[in-house]
Amino acid sequence: MPHATLLVIPAYREASRVGDVVREVAALGLPLDVLVVDDGSPDGTADEARAAGALVVSHAFNLGYGSALHTGYCYAVRSGYQRVLQMDADGQHEAAMLQNLLAALDAGADVALGSRYLDGQPPRASLARRAGTRLFAWIASRWTGVRITDPTSGFQGLSARAVHLLANDGFPEDYPDTDVLVGHARAGMRLVEVPVRMHERRGGLSMHRGARIAYYGYKMLVTLLLLPVRRPTPLRNRDSVARFP
Repeated sequence: MPHATLLVIPAYREASRVGDVVREVAALGLPLDVLVVDDGSPDGTADEARAAGALVVSHAFNLGYGSALHTGYCYAVRSGYQRVLQMDADGQHEAAMLQNLLAALDAGADVALGSRYLDGQPPRASLARRAGTRLFAWIASRWTGVRITDPTSGFQGLSARAVHLLANDGFPEDYPDTDVLVGHARAGMRLVEVPVRMHERRGGLSMHRGARIAYYGYKMLVTLLLLPVRRPTPLRNRDSVARFP
């Protein structure tokens, strides 16, 4: 393994975009490997990512954004990577901002959360999306004791401790956001936000759209209410997905 850092890029139906994202990362010359997790895309997402120079793991079926991230975390744990970066495949996340995440990890953070709001020029979002972000930012800030402005950001850096915490069978399959940040804080991880630039999608469809925004809000509120009483199931070994071949 040439590098200690793995960049995980979950992707679904991102042909014509994911290749550009991988090449933009490669052009930075950062000491990291790039893994694209193709979440059962029916288009050429996997082939395009591989042609651009990324490692590729493909799901046989579409399992959800959280499942794609979880596959990346498990890959990192099994392969011995010391830290993980994650970004989206749709071109929203500016590759150059990866250096901000790396700097925060180098300074001792366990979770470096990239915030589009600290930069002062966030991309446009619907009223419902903005309202939801503010609500969950308030909840995350109160619960973690850290000022969080962008709890739905998928632009993150994770230390080895944080990756091992997430590589377990209870990781959310769809929307891992505020609940995961709270889980990090409860486990004693050091959370920091760093300014990053984000842009409009280069195409495709956002997972936060239409009725999905309402479902996201409902699901996240229920999950947060249950966090104090949730326990791992005794019916299977903890971390079996990540630890065993």
